[in-house]
This record gives sequence, structure tokens and C-alpha cells, in this order.
Amino acid sequence: MDVPLWLALIVVGWLGCKLIRPPLWLVLVLLLGGYLIADSLLAPVIDTAIK
Repeated sequence: MDVPLWLALIVVGWLGCKLIRPPLWLVLVLLLGGYLIADSLLAPVIDTAIK
């Protein structure tokens, strides 16, 4: 069974928010921070560290 990555991330994110119940501001800060880091000079460094 092949599941697209975006679908798996949505399901894991939804379950995490439902079960752990983090504050909404924390979810927004993490999403915004990830978006900003992905478009920064740190993106290649993080990419090589993950691979």
C-alpha cells in the first residue's frame, strides 16, 4: 500500500493535535518556523544533516 507523504503528515499531525492537545499558538509557531527555515540559508545544512 503506497501512501502519499502529504497524507501521512496530515494524519500524524491531526492525531498529534487530537491526542497531545498542544496550544494553538505552539502549532502555528512550529508551522511558521518550519516554513521560514525551509526558505532560508539553513535549508541546505538541514537537508544534508537529515540525509
